[in-house]
Parts: sequence; structure tokens; C-alpha cells
Amino acid sequence: MTELTRDARLLQLFATLADTLVDDYDVMELLQTLVDACHDLLDATDAGILLTDPAGELELIASTSEATELVEVMQLGAESGPCIECFLTGAPVSVPDVSVDAERWPLFRQAALENGFVSVEAIPMRLRDTTIGTLNLLRSTPGSAPPDDLVAARAFADVATIGILHERTVREKETLSSQLQTALNSRVMIEQAKGVISFTAGVPIPDAFCLLRTYARTRGLRLSEVAERVVRREITLGAPES
Repeated sequence: MTELTRDARLLQLFATLADTLVDDYDVMELLQTLVDACHDLLDATDAGILLTDPAGELELIASTSEATELVEVMQLGAESGPCIECFLTGAPVSVPDVSVDAERWPLFRQAALENGFVSVEAIPMRLRDTTIGTLNLLRSTPGSAPPDDLVAARAFADVATIGILHERTVREKETLSSQLQTALNSRVMIEQAKGVISFTAGVPIPDAFCLLRTYARTRGLRLSEVAERVVRREITLGAPES
């Protein structure tokens, strides 16, 4: 990918994200778009987003691979890791080489290396004093991410935070809880739909998600809406149409 093409795609992405802030939008689609952009446009092997639920507990809400999910879920279970520290401190956490300093986050270190990740950048999703989650870049090569990529990733995190909180959700705690709960509910529904598609179409889970997302995008539908229809068996993906 040339630098010009990359810059053009970044501008297109930010234009798309800006549209979501002035119109109705799907929280889950917004967050999945952001992690996909980190994977496609930045020097990141994979990416994930951890988000707080209404009770203040972190949950995995979007990711680009099953390997990412394993590493993120491990951190949540152990309540330890760079992404957890990022959330608790509200400050970025950079781990250029996971294999160094074996005493720190041993469970995270093991899970990351087993899944092919050797460096991590965790970026807080924060507005003023409110931290609602983290955007995490996982890389298969050692070293810090390029400075330009970190600037873009921080901008992604800021846009996502504003998109979730919005001005009215900053003022109204009830609205914030509703937005976050909707995202979490959507995540559960999407996971169920992936399982249904994988079974009915006979494809791996990652391919099932691609089928789900392609169907939603080509028809201009919300990802969560299509997932719900799949779970209800109103539509079948991957099989020849009758």
C-alpha cells in the first residue's frame, strides 16, 4: 500500500466516522470499523477494544481475530495485563517486547506469545476524566508502533469515545448505560450468529463473521440486526438461496 493510498483511506475513514456522530449509528459497527481500520491501515497485526459495561466492568466488545480474543479475555480473567493497566491509569501503555521482563504480567506474556504477538500498544478511550475502555494494537514484530500510527490510533480512540458518549451521554448517565449495554448485547448476538452460520454453512468462525458482515454491508443493514435475524433463523447465510 502506498503512503498516498493509506492517507486517502484514513481520510475516508474519518469522514465516515464523522457521519456517525451527526446521525443515527450502530455502536457495534462503529467499534468493529475502528479495529478493522487498525488492522488494515496501521502497523498492527490485530486489534481489539475493551469497553466498560454499565456496572463498570471491562468486556471485550470488538476484535479482528480469534487470537486477539484469547489474549484479551485472558487479561480480563486475570485482571492483569497492559490493557488492564491502561484502563486503570487512563494512560497509554507500550510493550515493545513481550518476552522482556517475565515477572510482569506472566499470564498475559504467555498468552500473547502463544498467539504470535510480541508487542502491544494499549490506548485509553477517554474523555476528560472518564475512561470507558481501551483500544489495543497487537503486533507480531517487536518494537514500538510507528509514531504516525500511534497518532492515528489515538484519534481513532477519541472518535470512538465521542461516538459512544456523545454530548448527551456525558450529561445523562442513563443514556450512557443504555449505549454501552446495547453494544454488549449486540456482541452476544453476533457471537451467537457466528456460531449458527459456522454450523449451517460449514465454515470456520472467522469466515462466518465475514459472511455476516458482508451481508449487512451489501444491504445497508446494521450488523446487530442481521445477527439477530440469523439467530432467529429468518435468514440463512452461506447456503444457496432457494
